[in-house]
Amino acid sequence: MIIVALTDIHGNVPAVDRVREAVAQADLVLLTGDLTHFGRRADAAAVVDAVRRHNPRILAVPGNCDYPDVTAYLSEQGVSLHGAHAVVGGVAFLGLGGSLPCPGRTPTEFTEDQLTAFLSAAATGLTQDLPWVLVSHQPPRDTALDRVHSGLHVGSTTVRDFIAAHEPLVCFTGHIHEAVGTDSIGATKMVNPGPLRNGRYAYAQVTRGLDVLEIRGA
Repeated sequence: MIIVALTDIHGNVPAVDRVREAVAQADLVLLTGDLTHFGRRADAAAVVDAVRRHNPRILAVPGNCDYPDVTAYLSEQGVSLHGAHAVVGGVAFLGLGGSLPCPGRTPTEFTEDQLTAFLSAAATGLTQDLPWVLVSHQPPRDTALDRVHSGLHVGSTTVRDFIAAHEPLVCFTGHIHEAVGTDSIGATKMVNPGPLRNGRYAYAQVTRGLDVLEIRGA
């Protein structure tokens, strides 16, 4: 299975079109949050429609800059992974949208306890006989993917603990624009390709294991 993950699109539809070849060749496209820039349903629809022009196979979580009606829109479209899971091609995809509280207030923020509840709901009914893939807008704490410009780590201990306990093959994340890169927690690989405006996306090949994980693009 070829997976392409786009994060922090922030309503930039032309940026989607610039990676159309990669999107078209994927077996599944993941949108890992902040589809809009403080946008509503129509703004999310514009982004989803832009992706669907190149590939209809989409799963998504909202980001902290997406209003709650974006979350509702994704659910209505049958593509939401927030607090839920979907099994595609023998791989279980689990999702977590939103983020921890930010220095400036954003529309979709949660406490660590709420993140725990969402992840528990996402995993309900799944067993470890399937490979798991975590799609989390909020990165785990104390990694290369949650370090802001000041050097502080602002990730979630809940997400980190979930990864350590369940060992998904890979965690696709975003949120921290400057924390572009890859890292790992135990056997789990993690990737943040950075905001789509920079032309980068995460590329993965998954069978029963993770065969390839790269940041591609500009």
